[in-house]
Amino acid sequence: MNTKDKFIEALKHRTKKFAVDVILFCETLKNTKASSVIAYQLIKSATSTGANYRAACRGRSKSEFYSKMCIVVEESDESAYWLEVINDAQLSENQHELDRLLNEAIEISKIMTKAKDTTYKNING
Repeated sequence: MNTKDKFIEALKHRTKKFAVDVILFCETLKNTKASSVIAYQLIKSATSTGANYRAACRGRSKSEFYSKMCIVVEESDESAYWLEVINDAQLSENQHELDRLLNEAIEISKIMTKAKDTTYKNING
């Protein structure tokens, strides 16, 4: 397995771990109507990040990869948004895990944005 393939596999693992960690974190939120709605949205965006990244990796063309990566960037950024809302609304008592997940969402978003932008440049010259 070459370096690029190792990086892709590591990122697949990282995005799946992020999704699982978000699911487990959401189980610890305060039991309110708001936290139920926000947890649902956060779980959707976090799991979509990894699922769409895997789909992007199976893309049949650079254009298809780019299209899926646009979705990945949107979903990872949306995950960061919901984590910020949880923080601002004080819906979690586990600040350490909230901060860790927010940092991970931001890092994933940055990595995916770079890949998306590089692909765009490669497609459009």
